[in-house]
Amino acid sequence: MYAASDPRASLAPSAAPSKPAGPACPATYARFYESEPDERSPGVASWIVRGQTFAIVYSDCAPDAVLERVGQVDEYVLLLPDAGTGAVAEAEGQTATVAGFSITFVPPGDSRIRMPEGGRVVRLFTDASPEVMALASNRETYERTNAAIPERVSWPGPRGGHRVRTYSLDVAPEPGRFGRIFRGSTFMVNYLEPKNGPRDPAMLSPHHHDDFEQCSLALAGDYKHHLRWPWTTNRAHWRDDEHVACGSPSAAIIPPPAIHTSEATGAGLNQLVDIFCPPRADFSAKPGWVLNADDYPMPGDADDVAGPIPAKD
Repeated sequence: MYAASDPRASLAPSAAPSKPAGPACPATYARFYESEPDERSPGVASWIVRGQTFAIVYSDCAPDAVLERVGQVDEYVLLLPDAGTGAVAEAEGQTATVAGFSITFVPPGDSRIRMPEGGRVVRLFTDASPEVMALASNRETYERTNAAIPERVSWPGPRGGHRVRTYSLDVAPEPGRFGRIFRGSTFMVNYLEPKNGPRDPAMLSPHHHDDFEQCSLALAGDYKHHLRWPWTTNRAHWRDDEHVACGSPSAAIIPPPAIHTSEATGAGLNQLVDIFCPPRADFSAKPGWVLNADDYPMPGDADDVAGPIPAKD
């Protein structure tokens, strides 16, 4: 349910939320600012939260801290939300200087991210990195699988092969385009336009997804996440509506088929980032919405010779 002025109103209308076969799966609200880090390494404190197919690692780094991956199975995402926080990325024999306020897709294999000035970093990993998933603060939530979510399959690799691919987040709004969307072979990230002050409560956007989770990552300001689950014939499976306030930094993991909308409530700058794993086909099908679409083909494109990459060995 979108306002006529919302670009998502142009998406194909969805049916009513499907009724879960068993107990409704819960949401997660991870308030990084009020909990101890889930992992510490030299110069790095990290908070980790997961969905069924992915994990988010939010890290505070000291100057010259290093984030290293050895034998990474698939592409991962490096998000630098602050303009003054850059990095040096080494992967696939390539060394790249990465400016702040950017998103980078890091290739499989060995990689090393050095943070010369320190600062905050967000990394996104798929379930092909089980050692990261196991560190998540909400790992017990996924002892029961959400049957609505299919097994993850990665999208095709980039045209011209894997390398460090960096894109600035400094992209001006454009009428008819929703946010600032980038996709790789494993993730889609929508760095939404920041909002100053609270959202108009008469202009919310309750909607649902049938078969994928959404992570809403708050990097600035305050939000209230509103969720409602469909009823089934078994009242024991119902969940009460939720209206959960979260400051920043924080992450809300929203399961299908919950109806949801996020309301900015902070008096100052409010910044939300929506994350999907794997990428969304409906957003990808909208011309001009995915800003790096020329680099990453969709499944079935003419240059997708090998087809989708299996999610796991």
